[in-house]
Amino acid sequence: MFSQQLSEGLDYKDMVGMMKPTIHIDEFSSKMGDDDDIIVVSFFVRSKEAAKDLTNWFEKGYDWVLDADTSPGEIKPGRFLVYIEMRRRSTSADNLAEAISDLATLTEYKPTDWVMVYHDKESPFSVQEFTQQVPISPKQYRKEQESDLNEMRSAAGIDPVQIFKREKDICQLQAAAGI
Repeated sequence: MFSQQLSEGLDYKDMVGMMKPTIHIDEFSSKMGDDDDIIVVSFFVRSKEAAKDLTNWFEKGYDWVLDADTSPGEIKPGRFLVYIEMRRRSTSADNLAEAISDLATLTEYKPTDWVMVYHDKESPFSVQEFTQQVPISPKQYRKEQESDLNEMRSAAGIDPVQIFKREKDICQLQAAAGI
């Protein structure tokens, strides 16, 4: 009997011409949990097979990726999305920067070529830019959401509502700690 090695997956520069160097953050809701706990990042890919390969690459390559998935259908003709979900934590920006750096081995793009879109605002991707724009904790996310909703309420002539209630014990601990 002879054996043949099966080689599947992505090799060096396999995704050249297949991706757009833009990541979209929190444009979609999480399948894994609450949006305040999960960040959803999406990538634009120009073929279903490439999207499936990239999904597999994310799932198998990074322990911080909770889930990766390919859009069930085309976004535009011949265009698909790859979604990754990760916990909303202080390490999120570094984890994403690592993945973008690793994408340089698959694509023609350097890490400095990538841009991010958050709330329809496009800016160059960097760890610093990400942490300034994207809420990196569940508490920070809820606070931002509350603020956005209250701005809409005020614009509509409705009184603002405090949705995110601070627990008395936590307030006391924070006061005692001087924060």
